Amino acid sequence: MGQRTARPADDGAAAADISDADLVGLYGLLLDGWTRTEHVVRVDAVAGVDLPGPWLEVLLRLLRTPERKLPMTRLAHDVSLTSGGFTKLADRMAAAGLIDRQPCATDRRITYSVLTPRGARLAEEGQRRHAALLRSHFLAPLGVERAEQLGELMRVLREANRGPERE
Repeated sequence: MGQRTARPADDGAAAADISDADLVGLYGLLLDGWTRTEHVVRVDAVAGVDLPGPWLEVLLRLLRTPERKLPMTRLAHDVSLTSGGFTKLADRMAAAGLIDRQPCATDRRITYSVLTPRGARLAEEGQRRHAALLRSHFLAPLGVERAEQLGELMRVLREANRGPERE
């Protein structure tokens, strides 16, 4: 990549310090690194249950919440699905006994996805397997300090690109 002058991230002129080709190249490296890593750390089945697409992500998000429940619209948004697409996914996950639907007591427009005990067991096992893969393919190459730095950088990008619908 070409030479550039280091500037603070909040300096608007920093965007002009890198050529278009180098900028696209840097972003391509980000995508290629993420794509290759995501492919090798993906957990597809736990305890004999296939976890296609965003199933494990839904289970892990619910596992991390204090009451193990989240509004369906938030989960749909967090896993990058339309509400209709998430409804179909939630139907399949409910049929598999991994989540239940629970209406909100104060707002009938809101329906929660709630982790079932079976879903929690699979989420915990999936988390263990996923963490083992992450230790090998994410943490080992980067080390703790660089992994934490990367996490902070991704947090900055997430917040900088948060749309009004996510606030």
